[in-house]
Amino acid sequence: MTDFKDLGLSKKLQAAVEAMGFEEPTPIQANSIPLALAGKDLIGQARTGTGKTAAFGLPMIEHLSPGSQSPQGLVVAPTRELAIQVSEELNRIGQFKGISALPVYGGQDIGRQIKSLRNKPHIIVGTPGRLLDHIRRRTLRLDQVSHVVLDEADEMLNMGFIEDVEEILSHTPQQRQTLLFSATMPPPIKKLAVRFMNQPETIQTQSQQITVPAIRQSFVQVAEHQKFDTLCRLLDMHPPELALVFCRTKRRVDDVAEGLIKRSYMAGAIHGDMAQAKREAVLDRFRQGKIDILVATDVAARGWDVGGISHIYNFDVPQDSDSYVHRIGRTGRAGKSGNALTLITHREKHHLYQIGKQTGARIKPMQPPSSDDALRSQQQKVADKLLAAAQKGPGQSYREMARQLLEEAQPELALAAALKMLTREPQTTPVTIDLERRYNAPRRKPGGHRPRRR
Repeated sequence: MTDFKDLGLSKKLQAAVEAMGFEEPTPIQANSIPLALAGKDLIGQARTGTGKTAAFGLPMIEHLSPGSQSPQGLVVAPTRELAIQVSEELNRIGQFKGISALPVYGGQDIGRQIKSLRNKPHIIVGTPGRLLDHIRRRTLRLDQVSHVVLDEADEMLNMGFIEDVEEILSHTPQQRQTLLFSATMPPPIKKLAVRFMNQPETIQTQSQQITVPAIRQSFVQVAEHQKFDTLCRLLDMHPPELALVFCRTKRRVDDVAEGLIKRSYMAGAIHGDMAQAKREAVLDRFRQGKIDILVATDVAARGWDVGGISHIYNFDVPQDSDSYVHRIGRTGRAGKSGNALTLITHREKHHLYQIGKQTGARIKPMQPPSSDDALRSQQQKVADKLLAAAQKGPGQSYREMARQLLEEAQPELALAAALKMLTREPQTTPVTIDLERRYNAPRRKPGGHRPRRR
């Protein structure tokens, strides 16, 4: 199994990879990063949702200098949503090296973008039309750009942007590294590669498709700080037989598992930092039903098989479509139905959409449940159990005890008290979950401009 440490990345970028929760490279990353680090031009045939932003972002940022006063990297993307998403991920990759990325796109005030450009970002991520607008206004110069990425080139072709892309490339130095990513390779894209690239290497990847129709897939959109409470309410509304909760980082796995235990759920954690003996012990407890919720990272959950998993919860969105398929494929087995639910923030919605598009999955939106929803669900489950027990007929000793209770309390009050005692009411024990690291722009040097938060 390839590891990011085997790809030749510096310690600062390895630290960024660790902070982002990437445990092992996707196929496009494992194949692209060593070649790109060696300075070769690349054509990657891969869709969004395969981890290609890190595939080009890690080697690009490895080569860039934090002290530069001009843009050194350029990423051309077809849509505003993709430009924003790519910029955010590049900022996270460059956080320890002090490399910043700025998105520029149509629909945003150009004056605000001009001010941000004066902060001297190292990488520009932009849509073709807005990039040309800045070039023509002379608010953006590309004469110092050493690395260019054309992301989703076939989409730019479909949207009529290829001539714009050619004009943008004409403003960059001939001596540069160029990476092109495209899901398909129609003749105009091949022609573009021949004209603007230097003996490019070609890498092709094939993502897995969802083949289990018995899995009900849905997502809930909430703020980052609401994820844990939402997970608890979902567990209360639909108690699982066995559930897997996937988190992006080992720290998040520990936090979520400890939080669930604090709120009286039978939960355990498993990740790569745990000793093998401890991991096996936790797995045995999960198989035996002594714990019914297992919180794990992607890598820790591979290589073992547990039957009877009714629910998969993606506490964090997986980094690529293959990881999504691996995760949810652990339910809906042996002819049984399964449930896969993903918790996302607003800025992760586009990424999940692309995963669904790539895998052919129908991931339906679901309203986040409230505390009242969770309580009513628990109450109904207890009422159903009481009615079922009444139909079976409790023993004579229980009937006699019931008659004694009814002599001392009103029937409605006695039944309500029984329901309350048997109902697992939603808990509000305070729990702290390690928030996903956000990019912090590097501090300005003496005499320099103050970077703005984006």
